[in-house]
Amino acid sequence: MIELLIFLGLIGIGFGAGRWNETRHLRSLAEREAALRDIMVTNLRTLPENWTVTRAELVAANVVIALDYFKTIAASLKSLLGGNLGAFETLTDRARREATVRVLEEARALGANAVWNLRIETAVLGHGDKPSGIELIAYGTAVRAE
Repeated sequence: MIELLIFLGLIGIGFGAGRWNETRHLRSLAEREAALRDIMVTNLRTLPENWTVTRAELVAANVVIALDYFKTIAASLKSLLGGNLGAFETLTDRARREATVRVLEEARALGANAVWNLRIETAVLGHGDKPSGIELIAYGTAVRAE
């Protein structure tokens, strides 16, 4: 009986810690995104004809986010029944937002007011059929335009 209580306690601690970490990361992302709203970002390949570009430079950001044990269990159970794997969707969303924020922060440091031709690539990390995380790279051209 004591072993079961310890096991359930550890599961509760792990679940709570994972939830707290995710909530903290989402709050940080929202604050950083709000601070970068003045930088235009688009996936268009060409600049408007009326723009005079004074500087252009490649910016890139790489993000790796690990799966937590509880998301893996939830996704495994869900895959038995079929449907969206919401646990992985939130992980992918966090990674995409983090990479985009890092690109915009790098662009701001260069004095850019736009990031043009933003591209995002993803990869699942793990061994065999057991994913352990997601890697995402975002890149684009930081431009200073008048």
